[in-house]
Amino acid sequence: MKTLNDHLAQYAAYHRDPRNIQTHFIGVPMIMLGVTVLLSRPEWSWGGGVPMSPAVLAALASCAFYARLDLRYASVMAVVLAAMVAVGHWLAGQSTALWLGAGVGLFAVGWVIQFVGHFYEGRKPAFVDDLVGLLIGPLFVVAELGFALGLRRSVQDAVHERSGPVRLRVGTQRG
Repeated sequence: MKTLNDHLAQYAAYHRDPRNIQTHFIGVPMIMLGVTVLLSRPEWSWGGGVPMSPAVLAALASCAFYARLDLRYASVMAVVLAAMVAVGHWLAGQSTALWLGAGVGLFAVGWVIQFVGHFYEGRKPAFVDDLVGLLIGPLFVVAELGFALGLRRSVQDAVHERSGPVRLRVGTQRG
């Protein structure tokens, strides 16, 4: 079973250009929110009137995956996902046009931003080789934000040791 460092290092290997990492800070949350919005319908009540939807089920399953890797990161992801589920729940209660437009729009624009980042990187997205990358992408963004704030240096060192340093990719030289 892969560890937190295994997953982050494998994902980071596809993301060593700082411009690509920066696009992920915008694109990944947009994609996550778009998916959450779209999965917020249908909605039903569970137990004492607690709203339930495919978005809630997906968020719970994701949090369980993250908790298996690291409880601190899982806690941050739970807060992020709870906020997204709340937004998705609100949008699901709006008109179909608003709900669908917001969900599809966020999803599509988020992917455009991602592909711009991978153009800079000169490499395909990680999920093309491993679908688990779709779950690791949001965790990578949280980890990179923490690294920028000086948190979890041991994780950062382990990831950089295995995936190499972040560096600006420049065009290939012709000789």
